[in-house]
Amino acid sequence: MADVAATKREKLPITVVKENPYTFDLGHLMAQDPNPLVISKSENTNDALKAVARDGAQVLINQLLTTCQITSDPKEGVLLSLPAPQTLLPRFKPLPKPKEPTKWELFAKKKGIGKYSSKPGAALAEKERRKNLVYDETSGEWVPKWGYKGANKAGENDWLVEVPDKDWKNEAEGQNVRTAGRRERKERIKRNDRKMRANERRSRKSGG
Repeated sequence: MADVAATKREKLPITVVKENPYTFDLGHLMAQDPNPLVISKSENTNDALKAVARDGAQVLINQLLTTCQITSDPKEGVLLSLPAPQTLLPRFKPLPKPKEPTKWELFAKKKGIGKYSSKPGAALAEKERRKNLVYDETSGEWVPKWGYKGANKAGENDWLVEVPDKDWKNEAEGQNVRTAGRRERKERIKRNDRKMRANERRSRKSGG
């Protein structure tokens, strides 16, 4: 028992001597041992592997302490600056797949319009045009905000329209809730036209 305790307390040497020297990539904290791993039948495999791993860790620490810059900070303590990694390691996850083009992008590329046009300033013109578009999640396409098939007409041509409970009374009185959105849109256009004409008249009077 005394011999075993003495063996545990024995300090191993910090100098590691091998026939072939180690190579290092300190940026990855990596030491490469080019020497062949030889384990005799009389040795315990686990003990032999532990000894080889211990030598590799010891020689890596020696290399770090003798070649890397060491600084001291009152708050952080002693710091060791590692160099840039040299070994290219494989990725843990695969490269992200390229984003699939939208239907509009495929159409624009086919027709040579927008950013795919060879005309000068086409990309800028396309950017300005896209400002007047909104994405329709139902169709998965970009549609104009106003005008023909505009987003402001959404639901007007649906064959089935949900009528809220608060609007059932209006249906009973003969008002068509289905066309309410279209009616409100047209009334809003008329109000805007009246305001525009009134503004034009006031501008002419002030100018005269």
